[in-house]
Amino acid sequence: MRERVTIRKTWLSEKNDNVKHLFAIGTQNIELENYETLQSEQAKFKDLLLLPKLRDAYGTLTKKVSQSFQRIYDLYDFDYLLKVDDDSFVVLHKLLVNLDTWEAKGYRKELYWGFFNGKAQVKRLGAWKETEWNLCDHYLPYAVGGGYVLSYNLVKYIAINVDSLRLFNSEDVSVGLWLSALANIERRHDIRFDTEYRSRGCSNEYLITHKQSTESMKALHDYYTMTGNLCSKEFSSRMSYHYNWTVPPSQCCVRKAGII
Repeated sequence: MRERVTIRKTWLSEKNDNVKHLFAIGTQNIELENYETLQSEQAKFKDLLLLPKLRDAYGTLTKKVSQSFQRIYDLYDFDYLLKVDDDSFVVLHKLLVNLDTWEAKGYRKELYWGFFNGKAQVKRLGAWKETEWNLCDHYLPYAVGGGYVLSYNLVKYIAINVDSLRLFNSEDVSVGLWLSALANIERRHDIRFDTEYRSRGCSNEYLITHKQSTESMKALHDYYTMTGNLCSKEFSSRMSYHYNWTVPPSQCCVRKAGII
């Protein structure tokens, strides 16, 4: 709950009638006291997406995403869906401006927007190991899971076909696989999505920055509200890359200094 409270008070605090936010929570087998607490929170904020068929755990994240997509598709009319982790900070109005710009250009493609990885090796150990992946030696190109945007028809495709789709431990890898065979998609790699498994630093250009504590979210929000910048001092702790879509995925992602 602490993360939800912080998000509501920071990057979701600026109200926008064109945005509906939801916190997805699995409620299968939870204790009665915890369920009643969630019901009280829902009565107050009306922003919980409760998933009664999901046991909320690290090992069920892909099910959580797929079930969330199903419920959102069934319940809401929307143009785009932004999926973010609860430790990601979003500069929401800038993200929306970028979506408006995308629409104004009149692209007749579906949008899959994030920070893409095309050469990630299949994990065989640890919490995210994939024992069932037998397609190739690497994962197929996917937008990493700290935050990515899907246009309506991509969410619709997943929602109506989920019972026929293979679910892997990593939800972002799974989404990339599910969408890999679809035509007419703009896979937009954006270095302003600091959404890898650890943050690359701080840049005033970032639209999303991942792996933030509740304390750092408050600090980012306070500084941004006061100055219009995310960072009191920009810095890089890890090199970034521009995705090269003209070469095989194994050669896609060469990290270089000077890229945010």
